[in-house]
Amino acid sequence: MDTQGYPPEEQTWQETEKPLLAGSILANRYLIQDVIGAGGMGSVYRARDMHFSNAVKLVAVKEMINQTRDPALRQTMLMNFEREANILVSLNHISIPKIFDFFEVNERYYLVQEYIDGKDLEKYLADVKGNIPEDQVIGWAIEMCNVLEFLHNHKPEPIIFRDVKPSNIMVNRNDHIVLIDFGIAKVFKVGQKGTMIGTEGYAPPEQYRGEANPTVDIYALGATLHHLLTKKDPRIEAPFTFSERPIRQINPAVSTELEAVINTSLAYNAKDRYPTAAAMKEALMAVAGRKGIPTIPHYAVAQPQQISLAPESDIKPVWKFECEDEIRATPLVDGGLAYIGVYDNNMYALDANDGSFRWKFPSEGGIVSQPVLQEGKLIFGSEDHHVYAVGARNGKEVWKVQTGGPVRSSGRVAEGHVFIGSDDGYLYAINLTTNKVSWRVETQDAIRSTPCITDDFIYFGSESGEMTCCDFRGTVKFRFTAKRAITSSPLITNNRIFFGSVDSTFYALDAKTGWTIWRFRMGKGSVSSPCTADGLLFFGSADGNIYSVDGANGREIWRFKTDHQVSGSPVIYRDNLICGSADGYLYCLEYRSGRMRWKYPTRGPITGTPIVYNDIIYFGSVDHTFYALPV
Repeated sequence: MDTQGYPPEEQTWQETEKPLLAGSILANRYLIQDVIGAGGMGSVYRARDMHFSNAVKLVAVKEMINQTRDPALRQTMLMNFEREANILVSLNHISIPKIFDFFEVNERYYLVQEYIDGKDLEKYLADVKGNIPEDQVIGWAIEMCNVLEFLHNHKPEPIIFRDVKPSNIMVNRNDHIVLIDFGIAKVFKVGQKGTMIGTEGYAPPEQYRGEANPTVDIYALGATLHHLLTKKDPRIEAPFTFSERPIRQINPAVSTELEAVINTSLAYNAKDRYPTAAAMKEALMAVAGRKGIPTIPHYAVAQPQQISLAPESDIKPVWKFECEDEIRATPLVDGGLAYIGVYDNNMYALDANDGSFRWKFPSEGGIVSQPVLQEGKLIFGSEDHHVYAVGARNGKEVWKVQTGGPVRSSGRVAEGHVFIGSDDGYLYAINLTTNKVSWRVETQDAIRSTPCITDDFIYFGSESGEMTCCDFRGTVKFRFTAKRAITSSPLITNNRIFFGSVDSTFYALDAKTGWTIWRFRMGKGSVSSPCTADGLLFFGSADGNIYSVDGANGREIWRFKTDHQVSGSPVIYRDNLICGSADGYLYCLEYRSGRMRWKYPTRGPITGTPIVYNDIIYFGSVDHTFYALPV
């Protein structure tokens, strides 16, 4: 690690304020290894997170020592530091360091974030011999446009970085950029002015007047690119004089096309620059295309088996099949066929390889139940109040059982029975030999949760908020009651039950007693069913987030923000987490970090669980389409 990677503060370090010593332990958790940056407000340390005793997890610990005697200034400094923490914790992007912790010790404030193994571009410039190749600069510029586009389109309000410059851009060991130091970033509000904050030479004219909108970051990026290609530091030149230092006059190896892109970004008047980071990226990609430069970065930042971060337009479906109504169900893939229930009242069977139609079975109501396959029969529920069994190869009805309400639950098979809930408030045990109901368990409201079955018990939720545990004779062992509906299907692992509720809480219960072990509070309720990998739990929420929490204690590991509620459920495949959102996108995340690898757009909400089979992702959308995508 190059210790110049984190920018020092502008003030002079006071000898009386010594940095923490190597070997000291901060907050009973972080073992300080080295100082990697120092300034008048504190230091930045490399530290080891001792909570991971069997692995070496390094973090960067940023310190603020607030020693000013002016109460107003003290408060302002603290607010700025807290603002950086609050901004970072809301962001989830591969080019932005993740934040892990924020706390106070002895009037010193600490921000713990992801450790970036690399160096900043200012140090890179000082170390490199000769000029930096144009191809490399274009690649970094496209990545910077990606992260600025993410910030400028942040919801609920855009974020303006306001200090793009080489010392705030890290290059990691894989030669990809990471934007650091959000200390002066701000939420953008139209028409709002403030004090002049930024770095002279990189800041555009309007920033000197206290104005900040997304184009100030575009100007600063242009100034940074000019500096990288010419090695002329704008801080020691007269402001706004880039036109007097043409890039090709200093470095003739730079193409006229790239020079033109940078000149546009450096226009004195904001209206003459690229209006968005996306527009600048498009111009850079056009230059890269003409020069034959790859424009899709391959990220591998301490993430094994990381795949390409592909833009949504580059993902081509293996096939698509158009139905006559909304698809809200979860598919099943087996024996070369893909099955999906649709609100046009049909259960469809398609060839899993090419999407060609095989058969459809008509019911009298919409189908949101995922089918289950048992001895050549496909079993599923319909909103026409029936549970059906049809031939998996021909779609011919074998039997049906009527319930007292719509059947939106999906069935599970065990002990010679299929167990499935109904909106009439009963869980049904249907004997697969006699095709009749053996018994049923009553709850106080509709059962839309899919049962989870262990060797001894059946667990299921209801719209009354009950999580019920019964045995295979239908005898209730316990009931746990949440404050609102439990539509989420429970997950059982390590003798614990995990599920979400519409009461905005995700629960962990003891599977034998139903006693609460821990609760996790979400921003809104959840109907998403959890999945698990490596002791972590993953689920969606109506607050728009996909969450990862530690299954042992309910501590949040990460969250990923989508643009609408996540009523669909995630699935883990290899090191990918795949989940749909009501914003119409199917997301693929790296499940350990929550960083997005790609997203694929549909024309409607995605409410079911995607199924991955033979490296193909199968899922439906409310846009009436059944999709097959390559992983």
